[in-house]
Amino acid sequence: MIEVTDKAASELKILIEQEGKPELALRIFVAGVACSGIQYGLAFDDEVKEEDVTMESNGIKLVMAKDIEKSFSEGSVDFIEDENGKGFLIRNPTAGGCGTCGGGCH
Repeated sequence: MIEVTDKAASELKILIEQEGKPELALRIFVAGVACSGIQYGLAFDDEVKEEDVTMESNGIKLVMAKDIEKSFSEGSVDFIEDENGKGFLIRNPTAGGCGTCGGGCH
């Protein structure tokens, strides 16, 4: 199960309200692969495909392709705000990613 933290849910609900589309889901997708492993992205989506996996956390509907669920079945979506700015943070404890750029693990 992917958890949407209270702070992230609050921010997402504001954005969904601004869009005027209460049926929007938050789609999790693979944005790329880096030394640290798979990088995920987030986007609102109003189309849920039959082959998608859906779940709900903290009042937010989450959707992702089945192949993503295999590598991202647990984790969280958080919202952070600090001196560097603010934004959503995706945490996947099973993302792995070690040694693909020659640096190895530390």
